[in-house]
Amino acid sequence: MSRVFNWLLQREERIFLWINGRLHNKILNFIFPNLTHLGGATFTIVFTATLAILAPHPWNRVGLQSLVALGLSHIPVAIIKKAYPRIRPYLVHPQTNTFRKPLVDHSFPSGHSTAIFSMLIPFMIQFPVLSLLALPLALSVALSRIYLGLHYPSDCFAGAFIGSLFAAITVSFWP
Repeated sequence: MSRVFNWLLQREERIFLWINGRLHNKILNFIFPNLTHLGGATFTIVFTATLAILAPHPWNRVGLQSLVALGLSHIPVAIIKKAYPRIRPYLVHPQTNTFRKPLVDHSFPSGHSTAIFSMLIPFMIQFPVLSLLALPLALSVALSRIYLGLHYPSDCFAGAFIGSLFAAITVSFWP
């Protein structure tokens, strides 16, 4: 089993280095450092709370669902980060391309990926046509975390899974 695990880690490391190194260009160097903030705490909390409080029905309900999913999804993220203290990739690989203010807490799972998926999934469930924009946006935020040298692909995948799961549970149990 450890051979399989090591093989997977090597493949993930190659994917990380390819995204973080080979994909770098002027356009993405402008887009990703700005886009990544859409998964940050400030934007996701302010956006969902504003919709929940100020938007007309049914947008206010979906905003509240997103806010609840956002809050609930970060409970397991905090627990997992403490239980599995994975070092951020830029600290492991000195050749990693990083941008300003690299994070120093643990890498696994990605909180930004969790946040963007937990925030957008309720909108995609309520308004499926929004999936055409929301899903590529969420995936781009997750990809930006790898591009910026802050997360491995599995960190982002785990975050997307946790955020999607808690969003789906929140919507399904909503009265």
